[in-house]
Amino acid sequence: MRRHAAIGVALALWACLAGAQSTEWSAQLAALETAATQGDAQAMTQLAQRYEHAEGVPRDYEKANRLYCKAARAGYIEAQFKLGWVYANGRGVTRDEMAAGALFTLAAKQGHDHASRLLQYLEAQPETKLPPCMLPDPPALEQLADGPARNRTEIEQLVHQLAPHYAVDPKLVLAVMSTESSFNPRAVSPKNAQGLMQLIPETAERFGVKQAFNPAENIKGGLAYLRWLLAFFQGDVSLVLAAYNAGERAVEKYRGIPPYAETRNYVKKITSVYRNSTHPFDSGVVEPSPLMENLRRAKK
Repeated sequence: MRRHAAIGVALALWACLAGAQSTEWSAQLAALETAATQGDAQAMTQLAQRYEHAEGVPRDYEKANRLYCKAARAGYIEAQFKLGWVYANGRGVTRDEMAAGALFTLAAKQGHDHASRLLQYLEAQPETKLPPCMLPDPPALEQLADGPARNRTEIEQLVHQLAPHYAVDPKLVLAVMSTESSFNPRAVSPKNAQGLMQLIPETAERFGVKQAFNPAENIKGGLAYLRWLLAFFQGDVSLVLAAYNAGERAVEKYRGIPPYAETRNYVKKITSVYRNSTHPFDSGVVEPSPLMENLRRAKK
């Protein structure tokens, strides 16, 4: 009888403890849900972990990955790493080592040690794209036209989100854009250069831009061209800028910045803001211009 009573007391105690733990988990979950709804990236990541590992909630990879991606897109380093791990292991998504490598690269650039170590096993190719959920939704032109301050803020956000995918410094892009279009997505030059990055139709076609007045698409075209020029002129910023304004063939013809007043003023204006004379470049994008070897020889 006493034994049965003891067992009953133990079961009752266990039930109380389990109930208390359940209440505590529920309170923590509610707090995380509230914080995540308010845009707290850390809370999103912690909540995603719970859904990924079924910690106090049913396992839900879809919800976990949606939360990871939202936090990663907001720039939260741990979420970028976690989402990379999701793609590396195919947890609720199709396994994609290239996407994982791109995400680990983002985290590693912010100092995530584990991501840096994993990169030796996952190679992010130059054309690797982040998962679709990480890409920004282009603002509608009607929204961008609401006012100059809002216009520029949203455009700058797009640049900062897109530039890392092309390995181009956002500060260089913004300096070029400011000079080219003054952040006007509808700008059109006398030579029919269009949009934020002032792409002429030939350049737009060359880099796959179909809607030159779509801010995101125009920026991507400008970024692709800048990445190409950086590789072609091996990171020489002045030559890249001169080529962006006058064309790469003009730079090669004159073995440097062409003697056009417009081009010289253009380069001077941008380099007075963007003071780095060189920029990292991806040698795999295009073979360098023969001009670069000639310039090296001339310096000897």
